[in-house]
Parts: sequence; C-alpha cells; structure tokens
Amino acid sequence: MKIRKAVLWCALAALVTAGPTPSEAAATATGLPACPKAGKSTRPPTERAGRATPGACRAAGHILESGVRLARRGEAGFTPSGYHHLGANTGGEWAGVSGRMSVVDGSIRPRSYDFVAGRFMVKRNMGRGDIRWLEAGWAETGWAGPGRQQIYTFNTNTKTWQFYEQYALKPGDKVWLDLHADAGGYWSAWLWWGNRWNLLTAQQLPLGATATVEQYVEVHVDAGKPGLIDVPPVMVDNVRLRPGGGGDSRFWREDIPTLTGSNPAQRELNGGFCLDWLTRYDTWTAGDCGKG
Repeated sequence: MKIRKAVLWCALAALVTAGPTPSEAAATATGLPACPKAGKSTRPPTERAGRATPGACRAAGHILESGVRLARRGEAGFTPSGYHHLGANTGGEWAGVSGRMSVVDGSIRPRSYDFVAGRFMVKRNMGRGDIRWLEAGWAETGWAGPGRQQIYTFNTNTKTWQFYEQYALKPGDKVWLDLHADAGGYWSAWLWWGNRWNLLTAQQLPLGATATVEQYVEVHVDAGKPGLIDVPPVMVDNVRLRPGGGGDSRFWREDIPTLTGSNPAQRELNGGFCLDWLTRYDTWTAGDCGKG
C-alpha cells in the first residue's frame, strides 16, 4: 500500500511543470505592462475589465501549468459520480460575465485528484462531444499546492490548469473576476487585485463574439480514493452579464433564461451539498448543507 501511494504521488507531481507557459506567452503578447507586486484589493472595481481600463496590467508572476485532465460535464468520458456541480448556466449567449466569489478552505486530500473550485466559464458546444471553453476562478486541489487556495485558469487550447502563484489567497478572502470577448476571436480572463485589473490569460478560441456562460462551485472527489469532502459555503454575488453587441453589463437576474438543477425550490441539493439562491441568479451560496 505504501508503494502504491508513493507511485501515485510521483505521477501527480510529474503533472505540474514550472517555467514559461503558453498562457504566459499569450498574456505577454498583449503589450500590457507587468503587474507589480501587490496585496489584495481594498475596494471593488468601478470600471469593467479591459486593456483600456486605467491601471490594467498582465499577470507576471510564476505560473504552475498542470497537465491533469479531468473531463467536464457534456464531454465524452465524463463520469458524474465524482462531480458535484452547484450553480447555473445561461440559456442564451452573452459576451462576458463578471462577479465576486468568496474563498474557503475545503477538506481536500493531498496527493489526490480532489478539488473544489469557484469559477466562471464561457463555452461553446462544437458538436460530437467537442466543447471549447475558458474558465477562471479560485481552486484548492490535491495535486498542486495541497492545502492552499489559488487563482487559476483553464482553457481548451492548452488543456491544462494554470495556477497563479503571485496572488496569495486565504480563506475568507473575496475575489472579483471578469471573463469577456475581445477583438480577433480572443477571450480574456481578468482578476481584480491591487485595486487594478490583472489580465490572467488571453486565448483565441472558436467561441464567436458570444458564448454560453456558467457560474459554478464545483467539487470533485477522486474516484480512486472514495471519501467525503467538506466545503464551507462559498458566497457568489454581484454577478453581471455583458450583452453581445456592446452596452452596459446587467445583473444576472431571474428574467434572464437560465438553466439550473431539477429542484425548483430555493435550495437545490447535489450529493450532500446545497445551493441556496438568495437572489436568482446573481447572489447565492454553495457548499455543505447547514454550515456557514
């Protein structure tokens, strides 16, 4: 048994690499200045993210690129037994999404494929099980920095996780994120940090100028290590959608066509976790039932 665990850990460790990554190269190519070292933001953003926003910069710290590939819902090879999806996705297409998420400490087991993530995603189903997307948020995983919460992105160009070490998170923090379409078929992910918008990555993806949007707290339990994961409720609020063709962002409210779980009640259950809609659909919590 000890030998098996040692082999598993070696395999996991090999999946995380250091040094320049395709995501770093894409961000550098934007021409934005490198983001200086900074602490958490002390105020919320007053302007939406973009290259022309005053103070905009690009993430320039060390990035871990992880080759761990876990199939997402809707993809071929997806196994729902290990996943818990808590949130919603739009019934139509939008040019972007932004909002705030709280950071919590999940009971993620080190040297495992466990993870908990609070994230926004833009995606398009290309047909025949081929889904293209960009996601950004925070995550705590069993294979990259176990026990730590980290800002991350994932895109289907590189099919890897990128963990941004320059942003030091701790439970109780709240982070603002923005994903939106840019010119030339690019989609970008931004983090509000140091009271300025930090570009995490810019990826050319076949999504078009608009895409389906997701907001989820996602929990994955390693199928090879059955067990339980505790996740204190994550708060998500101030969720806004950018309309296609320009215009001001608007709150993701109940009048926007939205797809959720089958439970019509204010509380939705998924594998022992609870999603509580405080204001459908821009303010909600997700995590362990009855805690918080």
